[in-house]
Amino acid sequence: QVQLVESGGGLVQAGGSLRLSCVASVRTFHAMGWFRQAPGKEREFVAAVSWIGGSTWYADSASGRFSISRDNAKATMYLQMNSLKPDDTAVYYCAARTEYIDYVPHALYEYDSWGQGTQVTVSS
Repeated sequence: QVQLVESGGGLVQAGGSLRLSCVASVRTFHAMGWFRQAPGKEREFVAAVSWIGGSTWYADSASGRFSISRDNAKATMYLQMNSLKPDDTAVYYCAARTEYIDYVPHALYEYDSWGQGTQVTVSS
């Protein structure tokens, strides 16, 4: 399994920005993604990127405000979050998929490695 370590979470006011990072222990995977889980809710997809081609996929809630990117050399994925809203408050998880699939995965079961999560809190 790939080991993943997230960082960059914190407390920010509504309208502010944060950048999350996820460092992987290896570079041999097909895609990485961000998911989030708010208290009392199920974990949901936020954004994902294919590692080789750089194709991206966003949840509707993230489209236009969040931007996912990766640095292959550093085995690091980023999530730039702008115009944050209180509804964005959640624990954000990094995930990786090692096996090839011919699209950018965006379901929980399509990922086989997970980080420990980083808390993002947006105050109103």
